[in-house]
Amino acid sequence: MAALARPRDGRMIGGVCAALARRFGTSAGTMRVIFLVSCLLPGPQFLLYVALWLLLPAEKASAATTAW
Repeated sequence: MAALARPRDGRMIGGVCAALARRFGTSAGTMRVIFLVSCLLPGPQFLLYVALWLLLPAEKASAATTAW
């Protein structure tokens, strides 16, 4: 399993769904659909998303992308 960090590419809003998808080995689109469907259920899903957005570190830039 990959480390839980918000990726630099493949983000839509905060990169939380992309990070969770990478962690659990699924596509980001699938994770986004799961999140949207879960928002129809009662619970703090939106607050959890915002908390993960604030708490998850951003993925570090690789040497290949930083070198010009």
